[in-house]
Amino acid sequence: MSAMVSKRRRGREMAVQMLYQSDLGGSSLAQVLGNFDAMDYSQGAGKRKKGSESGGKQIAEAFDYARKLVEGTVENREAIDRLIRSQTENWRLERMPAVDRNILRLAVYELLFENDVPHLVVLDEAIELAKKFGSEQSGRFVNGLLDGLIKSRQLPGRMA
Repeated sequence: MSAMVSKRRRGREMAVQMLYQSDLGGSSLAQVLGNFDAMDYSQGAGKRKKGSESGGKQIAEAFDYARKLVEGTVENREAIDRLIRSQTENWRLERMPAVDRNILRLAVYELLFENDVPHLVVLDEAIELAKKFGSEQSGRFVNGLLDGLIKSRQLPGRMA
């Protein structure tokens, strides 16, 4: 895995956790960003060896990417939620599992505003996040919803 992919994947993982905390805990964006310990997160995920300067730099870069994603997702949440709702039948956004809801929000943000990330990469990353953090059905649910969104809308950026 290249450093860029690794940084972005870690950043997305951190972003999902921060969005989840903000969504369920009602914490402000400033509180969530201020209280998130990226180094502690990375040690818990087994991503950093003690004394690794480059590991610390990668974690800092991943956190910076996570911050950008979280800020953008929160800032555009109303439009993002509208798009998610447009793809759901028999699923109210508020009734979705919080992990799935926030993975979808993050992915839709990336589809709309991170044009350097191909849609298929966003889709794949969201599915991986759902498998890691969600339920047994989360990967299929996230895949179906995002795939439908990508196919039904003219989104900025490129497919692959």
